[in-house]
Amino acid sequence: MFCINCGNKLDLKFLEFEGMIPYCNYCNDYVFHKYNCAVSMIVLDPTCKKMLLVKQYGTNKYRLVAGYVDHKENLEHAVYRELGEEIGRYPNNIEFNKSEYFPKSDTLIANFICKLTSMDVFPNHEIDEYAWVDIEDSLECLKNASLAKLFVKNYLDRK
Repeated sequence: MFCINCGNKLDLKFLEFEGMIPYCNYCNDYVFHKYNCAVSMIVLDPTCKKMLLVKQYGTNKYRLVAGYVDHKENLEHAVYRELGEEIGRYPNNIEFNKSEYFPKSDTLIANFICKLTSMDVFPNHEIDEYAWVDIEDSLECLKNASLAKLFVKNYLDRK
């Protein structure tokens, strides 16, 4: 491992209450693991009875609208930006739902519930297909053991 600031090789050094942590002798600083951050959204119609699901990148299973958080961007801004980019709409209300770590892409994903004022969407080139599904049917449309399914289940359990 190498220091992200100066490029020098890191050594392991004991840090009280943390254990052995990578350390840069040149910068005189500990280097903690950094990972990606993304947002995903449960997009609801105005009545909160239907949920928007999308298919992307040639996949055959529906998923939630999602995207990575840009450098220096907060989670809420990323939610609005991603929805604007991918479905051409901005929610009138967002609420945090749940977060989970996704090891496959080394990403922390924060999920939000987003309510739209109409069911009109204007998908961009990233969306192959979209559907408004009844909330009760949404779990059946999502891939088993997916974070999308976990996020939706958490939302439904709280309702």
